[in-house]
Amino acid sequence: MNNSIKVPMGQKIAFGIGMLANQMFPAILGIFMVVLIEDLNFSGWMWSFVFLFPRIFDAITDPIMGFISDNTKSKWGRRRQYVMIGGIIMGLAYIFMWQLFKEDDLQYNFWYFFLWSLVFYLGLTIYSVPYVAMGYEMSDDFHERTNIMAIAQWIGQWAWVIAPLFWIIMYDQDWFPSADVAVRELAIWVAIPCTIFALVPAIFIESKSTENEDLEPLNRANIGHSLVKIFVSFLEAFKIKEFRKLCGATFLIFNAFNTVAALTFFVIVYKLFNGDAGASGIWVSMFGCIGALGTTFIVIPTVAWMSRKFGKKKAFMMAQSISLVGYVMLYFLFIPGKPWMYIIALPFFSFGIGSLFTIMMSMTADVIDLDEVNTGKRREGIFGAIYWWMVKVGFGIAGALSGVIITYVGFNSDLATIDQQGAVDSLHAFFCFFPMGGTILAMLVMRNYDITEERAKETSRLLEVSRAQKNK
Repeated sequence: MNNSIKVPMGQKIAFGIGMLANQMFPAILGIFMVVLIEDLNFSGWMWSFVFLFPRIFDAITDPIMGFISDNTKSKWGRRRQYVMIGGIIMGLAYIFMWQLFKEDDLQYNFWYFFLWSLVFYLGLTIYSVPYVAMGYEMSDDFHERTNIMAIAQWIGQWAWVIAPLFWIIMYDQDWFPSADVAVRELAIWVAIPCTIFALVPAIFIESKSTENEDLEPLNRANIGHSLVKIFVSFLEAFKIKEFRKLCGATFLIFNAFNTVAALTFFVIVYKLFNGDAGASGIWVSMFGCIGALGTTFIVIPTVAWMSRKFGKKKAFMMAQSISLVGYVMLYFLFIPGKPWMYIIALPFFSFGIGSLFTIMMSMTADVIDLDEVNTGKRREGIFGAIYWWMVKVGFGIAGALSGVIITYVGFNSDLATIDQQGAVDSLHAFFCFFPMGGTILAMLVMRNYDITEERAKETSRLLEVSRAQKNK
């Protein structure tokens, strides 16, 4: 761990470029997924299945990867080699999973996509768990951790600025004859630069050798013992009530948001443009682009300032309160024939999801210090895996719920809007009020979170004493 207060800017940027890959792959994946229903005729249950089960698989492998990463003895350290291997697997699998052809049998396309998505999520686990742990290790300082995560999220947020532009390209016949052709080719152009971005932290972030450290042996003979250790680590992590709160609040906000994010295309096209995807022009893309730009230039700098000024917990509460205003505004500002009206709500709406990981990842690093005081072990990989386990399982549930909502309201993209106005209005209501409910519950969960700056400094002092005694 870097014990200096200031981490070199080059190291922060290298970490942030990795975050761009970590967010670009799923950001564009979420957009491409619409093609499965709109162009390849996947049913609602197929949509739910390919959303849910690969992410459950991913969530099972995450804690195993966290344990492996925490206990790797290598001259390259505990993380870098896995970041490199995982980044390459992600890129290759991303290309192959989207080689879908409309003329092929529906069942074939379904199983082909499903199986390749498992390979992609395995690569994502191998990459993201040690990558996130790298960020937790970069500084001991309470506020510097927020700065590291703010810069990483600022760079990573550009994924959400760029990704919505793919709506324009996919459904513009001057670019591609159909959206299924578009995703086959665009997947290649997404995967190559994103793989390069993913490798940057492995190449440039400093890491010390762990060859002489006292770590759990990673060998065939120790498999059973290691699995027990993983289970014990889970239990020990969840004994820390502050960590339970971080996981629970993130689960509620991120996954309530993502449940309805998959509905964005349908809500805008069918609510504002009577089901005419061509007439919707840039407005589907604008929703994501402007929201992400607001996050990049307004939300992240503002939240970083609020965190320094008021503390991390108050910054979280203030940001989520602003987002509630945005959700209410979106309900009233989705007006047919006046698509530009929704832009007014986006800066407020963006405070919810836009502030989440900047604050929560910084808070998780504080919890990891607390765990070391309690156990004497340094387990960034395990804590990162558990935290993102909550995100990924929830994301899978969110994707499944998207399909359930589509089925529940009776929405059918083959019907004219006039024949299903009630279904479209219900989708719009879910779009605005479902994430509001998740946000309110998350704020209730976090109301008693109590790692303040003073407590974090005291924890750091205890760690310094403990480490000095170990080194005598």
